Amino acid sequence: MKNRIVFLYASWVVALIAMLGSLYFSEIKKFIPCELCWYQRILMYPLVLILGVATFQGDVRVKKYVLPMSIIGACISIMHYLEQKVPGFSGIKPCVSGVPCSGQYINWFGFITIPFLALIAFILIIIFMCFVKGEKSEQ
Repeated sequence: MKNRIVFLYASWVVALIAMLGSLYFSEIKKFIPCELCWYQRILMYPLVLILGVATFQGDVRVKKYVLPMSIIGACISIMHYLEQKVPGFSGIKPCVSGVPCSGQYINWFGFITIPFLALIAFILIIIFMCFVKGEKSEQ
């Protein structure tokens, strides 16, 4: 039981850091989020609340809600990252208003962008949830 709580807690911390990081970029650094960034936020922000409540109540059944949201978020992050880094993908879904989705506010080490950071967060949450899933639930 204790290991399940550790993985829930780790997932919650990852989601919390991702949320605070995105708020830092938009509210402090004044980076305007593009359309795909908003979709990733829509999937990440609720995970902070869902995983936080689940962690402090010890509810491992939350994985059935967290996994689909994380997988969809990871797919959007991959699409967004490809749109930024692969020239052929930039014309597939052009942003209709505001900041272009192919724009890169940060580009650390030549490959780390904001969608890449979101992808890492979603992947970590998926991995932690799989470890929770692998253990038998006590009834």
